[in-house]
Amino acid sequence: MSDEPEKLAEGTLISHLLELRDRLIKAILGVGLCFVPCMMYSNDIFSYISQPLQEKLPAGHLIATSVMSPFTTPFKLSFFIAAFIAMPWILYQLWAFVAPGLYRHEKRFAVPLLISAIVLFYIGVVFAYFFVFPVMFAFFTSTTPKGVAMMTDINQYLDFVLVMFFAFGAAFEVPVAVVLLVITGVVKLEKLRENRGYVLLGVFIFAALLTPPDAVSQSIMAVPMYLLFEGGLIMARILLRMKRTEPERKELQT
Repeated sequence: MSDEPEKLAEGTLISHLLELRDRLIKAILGVGLCFVPCMMYSNDIFSYISQPLQEKLPAGHLIATSVMSPFTTPFKLSFFIAAFIAMPWILYQLWAFVAPGLYRHEKRFAVPLLISAIVLFYIGVVFAYFFVFPVMFAFFTSTTPKGVAMMTDINQYLDFVLVMFFAFGAAFEVPVAVVLLVITGVVKLEKLRENRGYVLLGVFIFAALLTPPDAVSQSIMAVPMYLLFEGGLIMARILLRMKRTEPERKELQT
């Protein structure tokens, strides 16, 4: 009799591992399918990504300091773009693996938060490309000392751009983070409201670390982050009300 629970636990563990393996394979296949067309147009994609800097450079073009950079840099960019495009599919596979272990009310809150996180990350990346990069690269090129020709290597540019994309995508996840902290009870909603001043200061410090040392670039990142924080407070208040009224509705139905 004592061996029966262990066999059941072992069987459950193996089934979970098999399910995880299948989900990982499907996620990798999704990235692979997106990678093929991205690789075919890798040079065009890199030209588009590098356009904000090329427009500000005196020479109007980047340089390659390594023999393999003209191939490896667009190749690397194609992989990240493929992962970027396939991110909803990857997160869906993660959700399909985790969802069976969640309660119904947890699924009700998790699905909107998951969708919001994906959309906000994409918005952050688009915001960085169209609004931040032109101002940032204009500042960098304008501060070039006299007698120095600014010629940026394509690999270094790609590394910088990927970091900025991730930073702004993560920065735009502020509302989701606020909602999660409040819903899970880690931080009280009233506490966040009382400490708005500290949050505003922290947002500007965070923006100063990621952007050039000028007020325009810093404000372009800090102001949207703080507005998103306020939006997160509003969403958290709405979800808290829904969470409190749910037991009352169940009592009325019974």
